[in-house]
Amino acid sequence: MPAPISRIILLNGASSAGKSTLCRCLQAQLPEPFLYFALDLLLFNKEVVPRRPGLEAFGWSRQRPRLFDGYHRALAAFAAAGNNLVVDYVLEETETLGELMRLLAPFDVFFVGVHCPLPELERRERERGDRRIGDARADFERVHTFSSYDFEVESLGVPEENAAKILAAWRARPESGVFGRRQQE
Repeated sequence: MPAPISRIILLNGASSAGKSTLCRCLQAQLPEPFLYFALDLLLFNKEVVPRRPGLEAFGWSRQRPRLFDGYHRALAAFAAAGNNLVVDYVLEETETLGELMRLLAPFDVFFVGVHCPLPELERRERERGDRRIGDARADFERVHTFSSYDFEVESLGVPEENAAKILAAWRARPESGVFGRRQQE
């Protein structure tokens, strides 16, 4: 009997939209294990690479494409190994969406848009103190312009309630979500 297809719940939204909190709430409510996967875990984990001013001096513009290529391949590799994933993502370019769709084509992907009003994003960005001021605004203006979603939530709501809404929509979804439909086009 073949192994079941890995499932991926992919949350896309601006920096500081509340995706990480929502991912943890989803993990707590899912009936089986889903690994939490986020670029920040790799890039800004204090033990791996501390977030610091002047990162560009270390060749960020040259490293960035390699980092994302590896990150995207890692998502696919974890899923190919039979892991279910809940993913926190900031989609910045149309080409990235195409790359993700290509790499994640073999898997069951549920694509969720996480929205947050700009004033709240900027407030959270300032309060966090570990984000470059202006990233939230730049993300706000582009992250939701590349695709429709299987489901959308407003992050001002209670995270546990938003997670429950996402899970209800995930369970009731049609056979093929946005990723599946775009693959068929």
